[in-house]
Amino acid sequence: MLNTEEKTLAVVAALEEIKAVNITVIDTSKLSSLFERMIIASANSTRQTKALADNVVVKLKEQGEVVIGREGEESGEWILVDLGEVLVHIMQPAIREYYNLEELWSKAQAARPKLAGSK
Repeated sequence: MLNTEEKTLAVVAALEEIKAVNITVIDTSKLSSLFERMIIASANSTRQTKALADNVVVKLKEQGEVVIGREGEESGEWILVDLGEVLVHIMQPAIREYYNLEELWSKAQAARPKLAGSK
């Protein structure tokens, strides 16, 4: 089984292989107990969105990982692949811009109370 970093690198490699654009990795380990990394990537069409999700699933399964779930394949505008501690959002640009997950999670980081003694 891959650790979080290895899984993140495997996902990014699978996305790059199918020419995903604007790949962003967000460390959510201090913001959520449900997952440690969120990877967001853009695709130019529903066909590419589905191909990217399929490639992530195939490549991670080849490395012995379990895919917990996939959502959004009906429309293909936004597909979520749940790999446990790593969540993958594959979105078409207009959807990505509308929901702006990067800003949402960066605001969550900024609003997080600082723990005593932490930097």
